[in-house]
Order: sequence, then C-alpha cells, then structure tokens
Amino acid sequence: MYFNFNTKKIVLKFGIRYSSYNFVRNISYIRIMKAKPTESELEILQVVWQKEKVTVREVHEHLASIKDTGYTTTLKQMQNMHGKGLLHRDEQNRTHTYTAAIEEQATQKNLVQNFMASAFGGSAKNLVMQALGQGNPSKEELDEIRAFLDQIENEK
Repeated sequence: MYFNFNTKKIVLKFGIRYSSYNFVRNISYIRIMKAKPTESELEILQVVWQKEKVTVREVHEHLASIKDTGYTTTLKQMQNMHGKGLLHRDEQNRTHTYTAAIEEQATQKNLVQNFMASAFGGSAKNLVMQALGQGNPSKEELDEIRAFLDQIENEK
C-alpha cells in the first residue's frame, strides 16, 4: 500500500484505489506528514510529550499557570488536534485521555527544516550563526556544541 500525493489516492497491492478522504481520515500517519502544529498546538504537545498520557484538565492546568486560557479553549484545541492527527484520544473511560500521535524529535526536525528553508535559504550555517549570536551560550553549552560538531565530522 502506498499514498500517491499527486492523485491523493491510496493504492493497495491489488491496484484498488480509495479516495484520500474516505480512507485517509482513519490513517493518522499520512495526515501527520502534512500536519504543521501551530504555536498553541506546540504548547499542548510539549505537555503531552512530557507526561505521555494526559487529560484535558491536566493540560489546561499547566497552560493556565503560564498564560490566560479557558478550559473550553484547551478542550477545543485538543479536539481539533485529534482531528488533525496530532493527538490520539482514548475514549474508554468517562474522562478521555490523550497521547501524542507524532514524535517530538520528528516534529522538531520537520519544523527546523521548514524554518531553515524559508528563513535562511536552506543554510544550516546561517541558522546556527544566528542562533548563537542571539544569546550568550555557557561554556557547557559550547562544549556540547563542539562535541556534536566533532561527532558529525567523524561520521563523514
């Protein structure tokens, strides 16, 4: 089975095609590839990634401690995120629990790649130079950066 992005159809081994709307709505991994979390969605995902399994109340309490937000706003955002394929929802109990449908590292990688391409013309050097120029990295952070650069050089 594979997804043809040009025709927006899923093709099974036997050549049977299903429209992306009827079939893909239940296959989150295909929607995840196109999903780009908003800033608010990333705040929620940070809580979910940290706690792994959460309720709306837990996410709301965390967000309310750092910004002014309503419970129903958090609920609606999480429902929308479930619809977009960013969260899985367990409806077995009266209180629904949510887990992340996308991995933290994969999301960060995708966001950085998109940002680097759009803001820095695809140049990793320019991105790193700008990031280092914005703050005052500690000696420990610089040592970690050097070690990471050495590791990348050794892999080539």
